[in-house]
Amino acid sequence: MNMILRRLSRAAIAGLVAAAALTAAAHSAEAADTLGSAAAGQGRYFGAAVAAGHLGEADYTATLDREFGSVTPENEMKWDATEPSRGTFTFTSADRIVDHAQSRGMDVRGHTLVWHSQLPSWVGTLGASDLRTAMKDHISGLMGHYKGEIHSWDVVNEAFQDGGSGARRSSPFQDKLGDGFIEEAFRAARAADPAAKLCYNDYNTDGVNAKSTAVYNMVKDFTSRGVPIDCVGFQSHFNSNSPVPSDYRQNLQRFADLGVDVQITELDIEGSGSAQAADYTKVVQACLAVERCTGMTVWGVTDKYSWRSGGTPLLFDGNYAEKPAYDAVLSALGGSGGPGEPGGPGEGTATCTATYTRTADWDGGYNGEVTVTAGSEPIGSWTATVTLPARQSVSALWNGTAAFNGNVMTVRPSWNGALAAGTSTTFGFTVTKNGSDAAPAVGACTAS
Repeated sequence: MNMILRRLSRAAIAGLVAAAALTAAAHSAEAADTLGSAAAGQGRYFGAAVAAGHLGEADYTATLDREFGSVTPENEMKWDATEPSRGTFTFTSADRIVDHAQSRGMDVRGHTLVWHSQLPSWVGTLGASDLRTAMKDHISGLMGHYKGEIHSWDVVNEAFQDGGSGARRSSPFQDKLGDGFIEEAFRAARAADPAAKLCYNDYNTDGVNAKSTAVYNMVKDFTSRGVPIDCVGFQSHFNSNSPVPSDYRQNLQRFADLGVDVQITELDIEGSGSAQAADYTKVVQACLAVERCTGMTVWGVTDKYSWRSGGTPLLFDGNYAEKPAYDAVLSALGGSGGPGEPGGPGEGTATCTATYTRTADWDGGYNGEVTVTAGSEPIGSWTATVTLPARQSVSALWNGTAAFNGNVMTVRPSWNGALAAGTSTTFGFTVTKNGSDAAPAVGACTAS
């Protein structure tokens, strides 16, 4: 599919969910019971790194779609994945992530344009002149494919050495093009997509140290000379040997004071229980305290697929259960719990009913709508279950948030939980039939 048709297709998908997205935005202040909605209430995004190969797993996509408002392709936009042979681009896996995100109203961060790692072998064989051309062509080709569709790009990634020197890292770009390659990359990126935010991204720069100060001095130089840089990404991979630094907030603030946004781009914290929860709280609170900290991204959805899985560093365990760290992040963002949870209304004598209607039908799928109606007393929230026939799967949901257990979808309100006595609200979903045209079964509605 060519670029124009692909964008038209995405526009059509976006149109299907636009009404739901606008309605949810209009009511975003009324409830914030997911990470994405709570962060949005604070004027930030909360995202996750995503692997295209996991999007076929129902629990993975359900958790992603319910909780996060932004995605970062984990590997699918890197050089070896997108331009394995010079001048020949492949976007299949990256397109899958972008299409999924856009169909659900999520923003996308691009990661990454120029990096010393995950390079195809042909890059390292080029002389300086060819390498400069290839770098600019790669930036133009990748950003051009997604022009207008990516919120922010990690233009250059991890260009500084670890340790106390603050020196540049050896790489084909540094060794053959010199210090100026970073500026050249940013200027090429601005030309490729003037609307995208352009970020420098690195690790072990979370506190004030030699490496972060070297990055700081580069950013200060760029902003003073008009080199196009809009944001700095802090990877923020923490564990007991590399804890959240005491000057984390102050470090974020000093970069923000240069006139750039700061983003926490690859957050994960090894550990468990209350200690891990406390560390996540420190990070979220630091971002909220810095006005130009525009968002946070955890580096994965579930512990079982984390690059540091042995350290269980994420907010959902291997079974997609919410960990204490999840509750801590949601609370730090000002969110509220679900029915019967801390922050949510307790169950009482209020009642509700749920009825199902198929609102659209086509060969491969259908749209369903469930109407939730309060009983003789007002309700503060509701929960409804929908059991899907075998083989069917839900590909989109609006006016609600869902959790899946096998073929059972449990839906809670996104913004529309409170109902006066006798009044109704609806949530809707799109189902892929996969050869089954049977109707789903709607279980009892629970009110609180």
